[in-house]
Amino acid sequence: MLSTIPDSPRGSRSTEALVRQAPWARRLTADQLAVVLDAVEERRFAAGACVLRAGDVVEHWHSVLEGFAKMSVTSPQGRVSTLTGVCAGVWFGEGSLMKHEPRRYEVVALRPLRLALLPRRVFEWLRETSIPFNHFLQELLNARLSLFIGTLSDDRLLDTDARVAHSLASLFHEDLYPQANAHVRIDQSEVGLLANVSRQRANVALHRLRELGLIRLERRGLTVLDVPGLRRVASGELTPSPPGEAPTAPAQAAGPAPQVQVN
Repeated sequence: MLSTIPDSPRGSRSTEALVRQAPWARRLTADQLAVVLDAVEERRFAAGACVLRAGDVVEHWHSVLEGFAKMSVTSPQGRVSTLTGVCAGVWFGEGSLMKHEPRRYEVVALRPLRLALLPRRVFEWLRETSIPFNHFLQELLNARLSLFIGTLSDDRLLDTDARVAHSLASLFHEDLYPQANAHVRIDQSEVGLLANVSRQRANVALHRLRELGLIRLERRGLTVLDVPGLRRVASGELTPSPPGEAPTAPAQAAGPAPQVQVN
């Protein structure tokens, strides 16, 4: 039922099951879902592969079925800035499809990746025939805009610890990451890429977040124990402290000075 891009492994039943689990797919009629499953393609990539290139014509809507990737942009001078991480269950690229413009970012596999591709013709057909699908796209675009505004603010206003906390908390945004799991298979280098900080600085921040009881560092990744707590750190409500010191909350603004009555 599922087709594949030439020279790529044939899609499995697990691929169909993962597509069916997508929030937007559950809003379709049985006939619409059948068209989607007949058209969706699958492709696999090795870790480190450039999955999608900036400047290419966009002909598919994409989703990660398995693995982890990053969206990034590169300046003419070769400076790379990571926009966000992309894990299983995430659909992306709808903006470029809807605006009929070349892709503005590249997607790189950080570990072996299975990618689903829905052709433009089916994507556009769903937009024309399904009001619930359009509602989903509006919600998705709004969530993505909120994420990128927050990331831009972080880069300009927050310290490294808060940026790392925000990067981890963003992986649990229910609209963007519907299949988020408390255990995240991500290493220090990948955390650094997401937060746009060095690996060494990411390591320091992760240990400070661990001291707060917000995450548990493990041999293969980490487990997030307190997403609201990460968001408190990201917003500046809670500030991690060096080992041996208690965490601090922002100082309260001083009230008005008492008035002195002169008789």
